[in-house]
Amino acid sequence: MKAKGIFIGAALAALVTTSACTTDPETGQRTISKTALGGIGGALGGYLLGDIVGGRNDRTEKLLGAGIGGLAGAGVGAYMDKQERDLRARTAGTDVQVIRQGDDLVLNIPSGITFAYDSATVQPQFQRTLDQVASTLGQYNQTYIDVYGHTDSTGSDSYNQTLSQRRATSVADYLSSHGVQSARIGTRGYGESQPIASNDTDAGRAANRRVEVKIVPITQNDLR
Repeated sequence: MKAKGIFIGAALAALVTTSACTTDPETGQRTISKTALGGIGGALGGYLLGDIVGGRNDRTEKLLGAGIGGLAGAGVGAYMDKQERDLRARTAGTDVQVIRQGDDLVLNIPSGITFAYDSATVQPQFQRTLDQVASTLGQYNQTYIDVYGHTDSTGSDSYNQTLSQRRATSVADYLSSHGVQSARIGTRGYGESQPIASNDTDAGRAANRRVEVKIVPITQNDLR
């Protein structure tokens, strides 16, 4: 698991430092091009670049039961553009990063501002920011939401796996209790297997302790 995580972290680092990155002229946000994402899709497997947790078919019945409709193809981009702008505005001044990947969005939330050490309880000082995120996600309800938990390499693999899942579930439960329909939400803990920095330094370990919220548009094709 650790070797795989190091490889994936290295692949991402190499990608981000090459011309594969592009800059949005309106927001100034640097993102990875779709071509580059496809080039490393095999290395990353189902993580971020792949499908949602459990697959789309698994969630179809729940979405239909909750009365959630799908987006028409031509309207997906504009819908996600507006949601991205609102999320950036509502998380401005925090350590939350809003990352655009094609028509998907990823919120990178450092665990240091979300949880106390070795805890899966959302800290009170972060609740206001998470309230803003929940409000936005509730407004744009035609999206799937995956919550991913991650840890650094300190401790055993099994303990880190459990902690990462508890943290992902904690954030998901918070969102669902603040207006985000649970039918849209999936969770997965990755433990220490998906580092984005070296675990050999304090700064690197801090970066690896994080929660990510992946936001994926629900299309009409998904609900057929």
